[in-house]
Amino acid sequence: MSFYNGKISISLFGESHGSHIGITIHNFPHGVKLNLDKINEDLQKRHSFKKGKSPRTEEDKFEIISGYFNEHTTGAPLTFIIKNTDIKSDDYTSYEGVIRPSHGDFSLYNKFDGFHDYRGGGHYSGRLTSLFIILGSICEVELNKRNIFVSSRIKSIHNLEDKSEFTDELLDSSFPVSDGNIKTKMIELINSLENDSVGGIIESKVKNLPIGLGNPIFYGVESIISNLIFSIPAVKGIEFGSGFDITKMYGSEANDQMEYVNNKIKFLQNNSGGISSGITNGEDLIFRTAIKPTPTINYPMKTINIKKGENIIVNSKGRHDKCIVPKVVHVIKAVTCYAIYNMILGDTNG
Repeated sequence: MSFYNGKISISLFGESHGSHIGITIHNFPHGVKLNLDKINEDLQKRHSFKKGKSPRTEEDKFEIISGYFNEHTTGAPLTFIIKNTDIKSDDYTSYEGVIRPSHGDFSLYNKFDGFHDYRGGGHYSGRLTSLFIILGSICEVELNKRNIFVSSRIKSIHNLEDKSEFTDELLDSSFPVSDGNIKTKMIELINSLENDSVGGIIESKVKNLPIGLGNPIFYGVESIISNLIFSIPAVKGIEFGSGFDITKMYGSEANDQMEYVNNKIKFLQNNSGGISSGITNGEDLIFRTAIKPTPTINYPMKTINIKKGENIIVNSKGRHDKCIVPKVVHVIKAVTCYAIYNMILGDTNG
């Protein structure tokens, strides 16, 4: 079931090739004036980077059908819908029973006895991440009111890594990369791909978090964020602070030492990524997310037709991105905004 239970709970509905997709947001505070222009702008950012993008073009015009009256939230379930306008299901007419490598086809076929909608990934498609953008947009406004700011950047694509400092000027960029030279090389790489795809790493930062968010053991900040980040298709890993690199350090190097400077506590480094024992410590929250290459590629791959019980070679048809990282970077930011806002409101149960 596509339902997340938190202080603000959400449920998602619809399919990639259905008539609509939608999200219902439960328990969102009443009396909030939504910034509809910002929601529209954020939706456009998700597919504003055109190079290597899927030819599928969705306008992502949303409609609010409940929980909103006289320009303010009412406290009732807040429901947004988006109409799918660029559907070409004919690309999938020959795919019944075909298990596309590294898609969810095999698992979904077995879980739902073959009754799932396999066109474009159905309910489990990246198409539904537009709904996360809406959710994140309205949560970000509420965080900004509290002087909390979330940003995400493209840290790497394939073997090209941006090693420069994470600058906040990237907040509104459609392709947020700090190092301009690396950015150019990343775009050139994406453009050079003919029948293949690449993945990458997205780095996220949250500034000005209060000390004390989260709980030890089960509902720590890492647990809540990771739970939500893994709801995004194509995510294969997450690390906080120095992450796996901390295993290469001595304890004397890894420990975040502290001192008083002008009667204020200062951390001398932030290998912990702003979290200690599952609880925010006042430093910037830093984490990185691994995104796999787009699995739908025009390249001969060995697989099976599960209905016919035979081995086949598939050359995936349909419209797809050469690299989904430029889309997902905005989705990661949106989901992070939701996770943090939930915790700000007192969510301790995930």
